[in-house]
Amino acid sequence: MGRRRRRREQAGAPAAPSAPVDEHRDAEGNVLALRGVLTPATRTQYAAIASGEALAPGAAREDAYHRAAEFLFERLAASWTIAGAPPLTKPKELLARYRAATPAERDWIRSVLRAHCAEHFPDVRAP
Repeated sequence: MGRRRRRREQAGAPAAPSAPVDEHRDAEGNVLALRGVLTPATRTQYAAIASGEALAPGAAREDAYHRAAEFLFERLAASWTIAGAPPLTKPKELLARYRAATPAERDWIRSVLRAHCAEHFPDVRAP
């Protein structure tokens, strides 16, 4: 993939457009930057997860709720700055930090996801 990009740059091809990013702040100085684009395939996957169809048989409704929130976070989070520390930008770091978040942090993240989806993706119902 790196070779293709170098070829395009050498050929003078225009760069691919980047997705818009919105920053959401809380009172403690945390900043969560979320992408403003969800592909149709991601929306379909999310619908399956949120309805519980994509989970193992016998999984609880609560499992679908938590997995749906994690899935949206995984797809939308561009960066997360926690109380002035250097921002987390790598997908694996972001997901690991989300999984280690306190209940209060998760509540804030879910509220941010709800507001962001209501603004940018009215057809996606965030948990």
